Amino acid sequence: MAKKKKNKKSLITLPSRDDDLCRVEGKGKGILQQNQIIAEFEALPEETQKKIEGGAFFDLLKTTQEAIVLPPWVALAVRPRPGVWEYIRVNLHALVVEELTPAEFLHFKEELVDGVKNGDFTLELDFEPFNASVPRPTLPKYIGDGVEFLNRHLSAKLFHDKESLLPLLKFLRLHSYQGKTLMLNERVQNLNNLQHILRKAEEYLAGLSPETPYEDFEAKFEEIGLERGWGNNAERVLDMIRLLLDLLEAPDPCTLENFLGRVPMVFNVVILSPHGYFAQDNVLGYPDTGGQVVYILDQVRAMETEMLQRIQQQGLNITPRILILTRLLPDAVGTTCGERLERVDGSEYCDILRVPFRTEKGIVRKWISRFEVWPYLETYTEDAAVELAKELKGKPDLIIGNYSDGNLVASLLAHKLGVTQCTIAHALEKTKYPDSDIYWKKLDDKYHFSCQFTADLFAMNHTDFIITSTLQEIAGSKDTVGQYESHTAFTLPGLYRVVHGIDVFDPKFNIVSPGADMSIYFPYTEEKRRLTKYTWQIYSQRLLTLTGVYGFWKHVSNLDRLESRRYLEMFYALKYRPLAQAVPLAQE
Repeated sequence: MAKKKKNKKSLITLPSRDDDLCRVEGKGKGILQQNQIIAEFEALPEETQKKIEGGAFFDLLKTTQEAIVLPPWVALAVRPRPGVWEYIRVNLHALVVEELTPAEFLHFKEELVDGVKNGDFTLELDFEPFNASVPRPTLPKYIGDGVEFLNRHLSAKLFHDKESLLPLLKFLRLHSYQGKTLMLNERVQNLNNLQHILRKAEEYLAGLSPETPYEDFEAKFEEIGLERGWGNNAERVLDMIRLLLDLLEAPDPCTLENFLGRVPMVFNVVILSPHGYFAQDNVLGYPDTGGQVVYILDQVRAMETEMLQRIQQQGLNITPRILILTRLLPDAVGTTCGERLERVDGSEYCDILRVPFRTEKGIVRKWISRFEVWPYLETYTEDAAVELAKELKGKPDLIIGNYSDGNLVASLLAHKLGVTQCTIAHALEKTKYPDSDIYWKKLDDKYHFSCQFTADLFAMNHTDFIITSTLQEIAGSKDTVGQYESHTAFTLPGLYRVVHGIDVFDPKFNIVSPGADMSIYFPYTEEKRRLTKYTWQIYSQRLLTLTGVYGFWKHVSNLDRLESRRYLEMFYALKYRPLAQAVPLAQE
């Protein structure tokens, strides 16, 4: 969350000409990272170090992540705490400090590469104005626990009077499956009508045995306006109805999350992992193929179990479907990657669906490095949408992306189909390669980082919610910058300048640690040895609950997102598409 301030000049107590920054200036123009800045300080005479320590300037140096040296100026990117950035530059000759906006700092940084040419005519990207209506916490404890903050916001803002409850009523009336209405039918006309119906249902259910199956009172409920989806027996239906009555009377965050997490809305899930060799046997060790295969296979098995249980408890007779969408490889080199459809072992309703990369010349047969996939993904998305419609006989309810290419395709599909999107980055390349943004031109022929960083920025701003395994992925630590945080403000000189790319305080971020299949390590009877907090069961429960909350938020904030959607569409068309088209196609 970069602070944007007006420029102002002030005299500060700087070290003498023989000290730290002057040593830096003497090395000529360049970039110094935090460890190099500390090394320069430690190289000073001990007496000089003692003079500097304890002062405001020393505190500033300790929190400086990056120094840009263009004598006589040194610009500093200061990070007083995770997610909070300030930018200044120091004139070592005049002993003057200027506060900079993110755009000014990045412009100054670009001069290392391009000099002063075209600096005022670079496209600037700023996603902050489109999030003006989205609540933002300021306390670090909420980083990675976005759903808790969002629940508080929704409870306080959307339920403070009768009018603000209308989005919830409209949301509940949306739900259906293959033409069959769920939850509420046309007899429920308004909020007063809904509350009357719920109280009537509550009174009726209180007189039934808790185990009474829904079928015994289904006809009666349909007459008053309630359809299937509330529960499979009197006890569960009564519990769900009371949750909604509590929300209508005196909403609170816990009740809201509990209710939305139990609303039947996820029956078909698509999980994206286009690159590499995705199969169940004989693929580990192949290029770009590793832990994500095991992760996703464990994930879908656990999700299937959780979805089946929820559907049964909701009183529905619906068969769920989970599709892992990946690339079909005609040259499958002894794997099943050439098969269109493959059932996931240990599951009933999970399949690997493979769609080939295609060009005007036909299907691409060979494996392609994850750094080279960019020119194929737009056509792949269109082909995948057709195949998904065939398999699902409709649209998915949730799309989950994995890695940069999977998250881009997930974004394009979610944009096209209007469904809830979840992003799982696993690893963002930007922090793996220092200065890969400012010097992108040197690396682009090999790695095509311009495409990847553009795709990552597009996906993280398009998605409805983001899952990470740790806080460090989002906001790093006291001394290290997080993977997502590195996209707060950066520049690709000559291409575009990002003055506000992502905010680690955004409530779309949620830490959901992946589980482990405990049966691999010890018998299931040894319950005391289980780290239940980290099992795939807990993971799947959390993921589906998050889908309920963010699905509701997507519904109520739909109008606010229109401008953001247009901005992302222009960004994609103006920047990503030309960059992807410039990547050479693989030679067959």
